[in-house]
Amino acid sequence: MTESTPNPTVNRPVLVAIDGPAGSGKSSVSKAVATRLGYGFLDTGAAYRALAWLVLERGIDQNDADAVIRALADFDYEIGTDPAGYYVRVGENDVTDAIREPRVSAAVSAIARVPEVRSHLVQLFRSIAAGVDAPGVVVEGRDITTVVARDAPVRILLTASEEARMARRSAELHDDAAATAGAELKKRDQADSRVVDFLNAAEGVTTVDSTDLNFAETVDAVIAVIAATDTTAD
Repeated sequence: MTESTPNPTVNRPVLVAIDGPAGSGKSSVSKAVATRLGYGFLDTGAAYRALAWLVLERGIDQNDADAVIRALADFDYEIGTDPAGYYVRVGENDVTDAIREPRVSAAVSAIARVPEVRSHLVQLFRSIAAGVDAPGVVVEGRDITTVVARDAPVRILLTASEEARMARRSAELHDDAAATAGAELKKRDQADSRVVDFLNAAEGVTTVDSTDLNFAETVDAVIAVIAATDTTAD
C-alpha cells in the first residue's frame, strides 16, 4: 500500500468554541458533541471552580482580590480532556465532585471577576486546548467565543429562555435545591452579566437556541453548525 502525503490542513485539529448562560446545557451538550465527533472536551468553568475551591480550602477571603491573585502562583491544575475520562485535580487532590459543592458555586463569581485571574486562566485554557491529542476540541464556558477562542473556526452561543433554563436546572436537582434553583440561576446571571455579555452573540458567532429543543436535538443542531462551517479556512 502506498502511503499518501499527510495534508497539514486536513490534519489540523478543529477548535469549537461554545459559550452560553447558566442552565443552557453547554457543558453536557459540548461533552456529547465531542463524544460524537471523537474530539477532546475542555470545560473551562471547572478551572474557576477549582481555584475557588483552593481559595476556600486555604481560608482566603474570596473578595480579597490581591490574596486570590497570590493563590495563582501555586495553582497546580489538571483536567481530563477525554469526554469519557473527565476529572479535575488541584495538586494531589481530586476535586471533580468537590468543585460542584454549593459553597464553591457561591464563590465562583467573585473569583471570576478578578481581571488577573481571567487573564491567567485564559492562557491556561489556550495551552490545554493546544495540547489535546484529538482531531479537534470542544471548548466551553463563558467568554470562550469572544476572548479565549475568538479566532476559532466554529463559535457558537448556546442559549435558551430563562424559563427553560430554570426548568432544566431544577430537573437536575432534588428537594430544597430544586426549589431554590430558579433564584440561584437568576443570581448567577446577574453576577456573570457584570463580567461578560453572555446573552448576545458577538459578530461571527452562531446562535443555537435550545428553548424548544430536547437534548438530542440540541446536540444535532450544534453538530450541524460544525458541519456547515469551513474549518479548513485560515
